[in-house]
Amino acid sequence: MKRRIFLQRIGSILAVLGVTESLWWTKGNRLQQALAEATPRKLALLVGINQYPQIPQLKGCLTDVELQRELLIHRFGFQPSDILCLTNKQATREGIENAFLEHLVKQAKPSDVVVFHFSGYGSRVKTKSLLGTMKNALIPFDGTQVIKDEKIANYLLEDTLLLMMQSLATESGIAILDTSYYKPSISQPTGLAIRSWKAPSEGQFLAEEIEFQKQLTNNITADKLRVLLASSSNSKDLAKEIIFSDFSAGLFTYALTQYLWEATPARNIQAILSSVGSSMMSLGSFQKPVLLEKKNQTKALAGDNFLSKNLLAANGAVTAIEDDGKSLELWLGGIPPSVLEYYEENSQFSLLSTSSSSTVPLVLRSRNGLKAKAQFSKDKNQISAKVGQLVKETVRVLPKDISLKIGLDEVSLERIERVDATSAFASMEKVSTVIAQEQPADYLFAKLPETEIPDKEVNNLIRMSSSRYGLFTMGGELIPDTLGEEGEALKVAVYRLAPKLKTLLAAKLWKLTQNEGSTGVSVKATLEVLNNKKTSDALIQRQTKRALGMEISNKKTDNVSSEGVPTVSIGSKLRYRVENTGDRPLYLMLLGLNNSQNPIALYPWHKDNDSEKNSGKSELQQVIIAPGETLIAPKTTAGFEWMISGPLFCCETQMIFSTAPFTQTIKALQEGKHTSRDTQRISPLLNPLEVAQALLQDLNQASFKDESQNLSDDSWVWNVNNWASLKFVFQVV
Repeated sequence: MKRRIFLQRIGSILAVLGVTESLWWTKGNRLQQALAEATPRKLALLVGINQYPQIPQLKGCLTDVELQRELLIHRFGFQPSDILCLTNKQATREGIENAFLEHLVKQAKPSDVVVFHFSGYGSRVKTKSLLGTMKNALIPFDGTQVIKDEKIANYLLEDTLLLMMQSLATESGIAILDTSYYKPSISQPTGLAIRSWKAPSEGQFLAEEIEFQKQLTNNITADKLRVLLASSSNSKDLAKEIIFSDFSAGLFTYALTQYLWEATPARNIQAILSSVGSSMMSLGSFQKPVLLEKKNQTKALAGDNFLSKNLLAANGAVTAIEDDGKSLELWLGGIPPSVLEYYEENSQFSLLSTSSSSTVPLVLRSRNGLKAKAQFSKDKNQISAKVGQLVKETVRVLPKDISLKIGLDEVSLERIERVDATSAFASMEKVSTVIAQEQPADYLFAKLPETEIPDKEVNNLIRMSSSRYGLFTMGGELIPDTLGEEGEALKVAVYRLAPKLKTLLAAKLWKLTQNEGSTGVSVKATLEVLNNKKTSDALIQRQTKRALGMEISNKKTDNVSSEGVPTVSIGSKLRYRVENTGDRPLYLMLLGLNNSQNPIALYPWHKDNDSEKNSGKSELQQVIIAPGETLIAPKTTAGFEWMISGPLFCCETQMIFSTAPFTQTIKALQEGKHTSRDTQRISPLLNPLEVAQALLQDLNQASFKDESQNLSDDSWVWNVNNWASLKFVFQVV
């Protein structure tokens, strides 16, 4: 997105605050002091609304409040008594404004920290004025009122919120908005609930709201707003909810809080937005989160790091202790979303402290959503757990029987079509169907949405329906090369998608290895863009074990968009630079989906001309990185680089490292029919599912298996000290 369009999102903010565009947006500033450092006081107001009168209910807003509350208490040291939560009926317009004034404005001192969070519906409303300007607004519980037959938009205007932020005495105020404002005129296929509602074309605001704004305007200065963190940089993007088996949550809130549990020092704002945006894109939504902050020179926002230097990467925290210390309740907010759904009993964690980790593992005994119960694997002796103590996974246990879940769109598909689709998909191995937005799914089967074409005779738009079936991301993005022809039979469409479904299942399996925040393997990897001067620019950087003092480069590059989601132009040449920063040799495997959502892999061909047995025949070999060594992949000659072609979509690769050889994976790669074996290249992966299954088996083989757990052969068991898996997601533009 271009800067001009991006800044339109905050036009009303700038007008209200009297701030010029040139004073906004810095990519490298930090919020270190604003969350993690010790301050006199940290205050938070968290608002979530699921149940609205006369508006369809949302499902994930109360979860968002819980996600933020647990994060602030156990990760950033907020006192529970300093966090005020307003949910459902409590979150009226007047209730939110009064709570903001009483809990935040009146209590906050200049050195304090203030966090405001809102999850719920947003809207655009047109004011009854000569200009008839459109305003962004948050919809409270009592958002719509009828007074003397006149509709009153009893909304909390975004302008009002920002004026309240300006009223804070503190220099560290953060507003997080997981909502959106535009309601599409045409129903788009989506497997995720949307947090936007179309307000009446005109709404008369309550006189009290207008007067309240005037009072705020007279009592602020224009240099106090520090941060506005929004779920999308584009006002027409839609905030969405992700569905798990046991709960729903705002996609943005979940991705943000999950990242902050795992985040460690040496991460700048650009890297944070890249990680959160990449996580959202990987889950099927192309909404791009954005951080807007006013340029200033205060210590609170002036550095390069986001988190304090003594903060450890974690996957959750102890929330309660039971049975005389033998049983613990855990909050697992830091488990990657691609993994959480399948996280099984007997997974293990260690208790963390700033000095050391517990050597007696905690064993997961049950899990319900993000809440779990765990016990020490043996008599805890002198081990003393504390409420609030951080935990980190050490052993990941996942089921081997995992299928691809296809959501059937209720909007575009008639009932008989959903019945036929269920029958057709049932004939495929490891593919199941659910009703979209009712149960978790990986992808969406739907018809192409309606289109609007102009009718010159009546000077209006005509909606044209479509009977073309296709496969979509859960956020409603059409997957390239999956759209059928007009009039195609439904079952023919399903069978046509069979090869693509096999590929997407393979990708789902290798995404289960993601463990950047918990791995014990020390490695750094950078995705670089080659330029015409035969040099390179860093696009994405991933690094493990950052708590050991390693730094992530702050080198700037024009390829990273201002919203933080990396973008790559068609025709760009890419490569990876990988550094083994540990003390053990590492084996490398690279798998992924290109921007056509076709499988790719790094093929390390090697021709042994000295061997009489091979007679110069090329064979695949293990890619080994010695301690302290830096490797370039793919290592190709001029003319054979990894070049990006169309279409305009996202590309996602998984870089997996192991302390043991990928024996089965190399064998599976070798079995594919290859047209070229003369160089190390990133090429089409011809048998993705077989390779993915072999990869998981190799990781299982490399990990220590505790026989005392009596694990069945139906589960994968991976020790985090034996593998690392880094995700790279970028958008092709």
